[in-house]
Amino acid sequence: MSRLSIAIDGPAGAGKSTVARQVAGRLGLTYVDTGAMYRAITWKALKEQVDLRDEQTVSRLARETEIRLTPGKDGMEVWVDGERVTRAIRTPEVTSHVSLIAGQQRVREVLVDKQREMASRGGVVMDGRDIGTHVLPDADVKVFLTASIEERAKRRYRELVRRGYKVDWEELKEEIRIRDEKDRNREHSPLRPAEDAVHLDTTGLSIEEVIRAILDLSRSKVGGVE
Repeated sequence: MSRLSIAIDGPAGAGKSTVARQVAGRLGLTYVDTGAMYRAITWKALKEQVDLRDEQTVSRLARETEIRLTPGKDGMEVWVDGERVTRAIRTPEVTSHVSLIAGQQRVREVLVDKQREMASRGGVVMDGRDIGTHVLPDADVKVFLTASIEERAKRRYRELVRRGYKVDWEELKEEIRIRDEKDRNREHSPLRPAEDAVHLDTTGLSIEEVIRAILDLSRSKVGGVE
């Protein structure tokens, strides 16, 4: 298991990060949340008030930024240039701009290099939108998670309310629908399942059920069972 690579892709709110983090913990692998990395760059770009549509400037910022992902008491901690930004990158403002940053080819090239470097150190569980198709095309296990828009909006709503934000339910669903459309239709590394990915619809499933399904796939792979 120590060298196993697992790619988990899917749209926003499908449960990728929660599932990937727990799968990594149970298998003793390193968890890499690629979405958090794009959020980190979005957060920094907003903080420094750079033009988010200036791809050259944003990609240079990404190249010069140190991003660290470390285990924390309540999950993964995200650090940007030594500053902990775990909560800051999950604000509605960052969420509403991250698709713009994630769709820029130069930014993706910079962060994919960082992600592959992380993966080269040993076994990883990596989640995102193009892991199995682009970042880790040779991953041992590839899973594509999805869920209905209603289910994903419900999860996001609960998360934001828990953090103290006021959220409009219909606006949230529309935001997720638009995010899906942008991710599927972006020019560079669009959201799509790898040809050899196992599809798993998480609508109505508990987190534990999803985790067990991926653990079973991973153990079958190690055991040589297809």
